Amino acid sequence: MHGYSEDKQAYLTRLRRIEGQIRGLQRMVDEETYCIDILTQVSAATRALQAVALGLLEDHIAHCVADAVKSGGPEADEKMKEASAAIARLVRS
Repeated sequence: MHGYSEDKQAYLTRLRRIEGQIRGLQRMVDEETYCIDILTQVSAATRALQAVALGLLEDHIAHCVADAVKSGGPEADEKMKEASAAIARLVRS
């Protein structure tokens, strides 16, 4: 079971809302909406995706990483490296 399983429906709802935002962006470009208005919506969609990513990361650390650390051994080290890499990817984006 994944750390986000309890919040799966909430994540799906948020992702569907973001999907709607992206369709709206496509429509804005198609209708040749003013650039700044499109950029504002891109920023909003980006923030929404970042919020999902941070929530998933928090769930991963609280469940997957914490469980591995409790068990110890090489799996704990691997989960820590995995979480660190995920954080690094989020910081770069």
